[in-house]
Amino acid sequence: MQLALLHWSRIIFHENMQTMSGYDEQSALNGLQNLDSQAIGAIYDRYFAEVYRYVRYRIDDDAAAEDIASEVFLRLLEASQKRQGPQSSLKGWLIATASNAVNDYLRRLYRRPVEALSDLIPDHAAVVHDEVDAREEQSAVRAAIAQLTDQQQHVLALRFGQGYSLEETAQTMKKKVNAVKALQFRALAALQRLIGEAKDE
Repeated sequence: MQLALLHWSRIIFHENMQTMSGYDEQSALNGLQNLDSQAIGAIYDRYFAEVYRYVRYRIDDDAAAEDIASEVFLRLLEASQKRQGPQSSLKGWLIATASNAVNDYLRRLYRRPVEALSDLIPDHAAVVHDEVDAREEQSAVRAAIAQLTDQQQHVLALRFGQGYSLEETAQTMKKKVNAVKALQFRALAALQRLIGEAKDE
């Protein structure tokens, strides 16, 4: 059922590849509310890469990130059909929905057993010592990020994964700039502490 919905959403979003010339957010929102395929296609083309980058920053799996990013646009379409879609900020709505979808994915993922490190390294490849060190370091950082609160992960993904300014991050998270600064500071401090603890073990 989920695969059929995903396939359907991709057909809808790609059915009319002629996007509106000179993308206009308000026109796209109006078109979305009317379920106009050209507006939906323009929104998809405009924001898919950004949503994917946000998701990919938070999870270490290309295929899952693509599926989650696609699911975000499916949720956009479903919400619009129910007249519950975004009214003003498409980007904010999409990133907030992506954050929720990532959190759902991570909750499901942590219920499953973790793969052994040996399962992640192909048998046929000779692994260079530096590559192993780099993977271990990346794995340690990702493990530390996974221990942060959802809000801390969200602010780091927006600021460093997406390259958002403080103002854009504040708008997306519906917080004041000073609150975002404080949240970012606490997130980075916690991340540094967690990575230090992991190295000491």
